[in-house]
Amino acid sequence: MKIDPDSPADLSAQIAKSIRDAIVSGDLRVDERLPSETELSEQFDVSRSTVREALKRLGAQSLIRTQRGATGGAFVNKLTYPEAYGQQITTSTLLLSMNAVSFATACEARYALERACAPLSAERRTADHLATMRAEAHRQAQPGLTDEAFCASDVAFHRALVDAADNPVLSYQLAGAVEAIEPLMNMITFSARSRETIVSLHSTIADALEARDAQMVETTLSELASYTNELAQSVFAARQKS
Repeated sequence: MKIDPDSPADLSAQIAKSIRDAIVSGDLRVDERLPSETELSEQFDVSRSTVREALKRLGAQSLIRTQRGATGGAFVNKLTYPEAYGQQITTSTLLLSMNAVSFATACEARYALERACAPLSAERRTADHLATMRAEAHRQAQPGLTDEAFCASDVAFHRALVDAADNPVLSYQLAGAVEAIEPLMNMITFSARSRETIVSLHSTIADALEARDAQMVETTLSELASYTNELAQSVFAARQKS
């Protein structure tokens, strides 16, 4: 593990990357104890505070865990999909917010990714996935439901659709689409949308999944994408007039 002291990059970031690369390559294995802060500071020829900052970076990424006591120290952590899922959502939300991605681009990406799940979801969906989707569609039809609750239900519905594919890697990749892009899109379209239209489309998707009709799922998701884009255009047009 090495760093370049002449590089403009932050030293703690370089150390974190070096250790992360060792974990990815298998040079450092799950549950293996990292060298002590003193040993790392000597190895990289930096202060212990710089090493400590690097370890904090790795801890924030769930790549290492720390234990206290005589047998304590920093150990390589086994990163789980649920942990990575949360990080993916946060990263995707920040990326979209900071880079001013257009609504059309976000919508295109979200539904293209979601349609990719349709064949697997239609093949592998369980009774629990269908029950969740139908329960959320029923909830969305309730007249007293707040906008915030409707948006949360919308996310839960599509999360069930994605999870029905029964592929943790695919669910992880779609975390940003379902739980980052979708809420941002809802913030723009919620005032203009027809809940009845969305409930109808959601019900059609659930029916198609139950019938294992992947083509109908994809077609209905395309209809939902078109409707969502139309809503956004109407909202943007109204804003320009006001």
